[in-house]
Amino acid sequence: MSTVVRPYEPAEALLRHHGDRDLAQGLVDLAVNVRPGTPPAWLASRLAAVDLSRYPNGSAARAAVAARHGRTEDEVLLTAGAAEAFVLIARALAPRHAVVVHPQFTEPELALRAAGHGVERVVLSWPFTLDAAAVPATADLVVLGNPTNPTSVLHPAQALRALARPGRLLVVDEAFADCVPGEPESLAAEGNLAGVIVVRSLTKMWGLAGLRAGYLLADPGVVATLERVQPHWAVSAPALAACAACSADDAVAEATAWAHSLAHERGHLVGLLAALPGIRVVPDPQASFVLIHIDLDEAHSALRSKGFAVRSGHTFPGLGPGWLRVAVRDHDTSTAFAAALKELV
Repeated sequence: MSTVVRPYEPAEALLRHHGDRDLAQGLVDLAVNVRPGTPPAWLASRLAAVDLSRYPNGSAARAAVAARHGRTEDEVLLTAGAAEAFVLIARALAPRHAVVVHPQFTEPELALRAAGHGVERVVLSWPFTLDAAAVPATADLVVLGNPTNPTSVLHPAQALRALARPGRLLVVDEAFADCVPGEPESLAAEGNLAGVIVVRSLTKMWGLAGLRAGYLLADPGVVATLERVQPHWAVSAPALAACAACSADDAVAEATAWAHSLAHERGHLVGLLAALPGIRVVPDPQASFVLIHIDLDEAHSALRSKGFAVRSGHTFPGLGPGWLRVAVRDHDTSTAFAAALKELV
């Protein structure tokens, strides 16, 4: 008799767990993927200059985001972070067959379920590369990340385009796209690709987790549908200022330069981890974190006892407690972390 192994499925309450909950006083933060040293001084100065006595007006920010991606302004919807974009999608649309490709950021599934939609999970297995054939042809709403949180896998744009088809909306979470120099697999600039919603965030690159700044890109009809369920003044004036500032050419150049330095630091971390016995590293990571597996369910707590906060995989569908997401930091921090991990294997 054959044995069927079901993918790991955390309880729904665990889907609300995010990396910030893994932090504690005195721990080295490898759990949250915000770029260290942000926001930069020039951006903080721009935000401090915002007149908070005025109601938010998103016209300038919308124009700046559109120009940054080569889109028209009616293809842009500014949101209070990527999380609000997923809520708007869930509230405004009525999918008959919603599919979320896992492992990935859990907020899209939570938003869909909260709006009363059923969700089918398509769970990818090692090495977590996209298999378009695994997505049911009947799915009229498909959500996935690129690069994906928590796997750090960057799917080819061609594979994503293969998922787009008449009668289906494809939602691509590109919150970590600016971790990739030049963003070669991004769909953000592809305004001619009907039925695609690209969700972007300023949180990770610019250190604005507390500000809630993001946007989505889609064809004008979809944007209008989503905008109808968005409250007035949903995006604060400082968040709008951030969207405009971070879309400027100088800011994009800064992000690209950091993405190159990130690749160097990530390579150092991957080399250290790959040399450890019993550690599996998801191949070719492209975001500001790497995903590893260790045959020790208590690794998360054991690393805390050694002074390191990492993100446990036990809240991600398809993973489990033996999986750890580790943020990329500087050489010294990565070396110290690898030494601590070595003591566990």
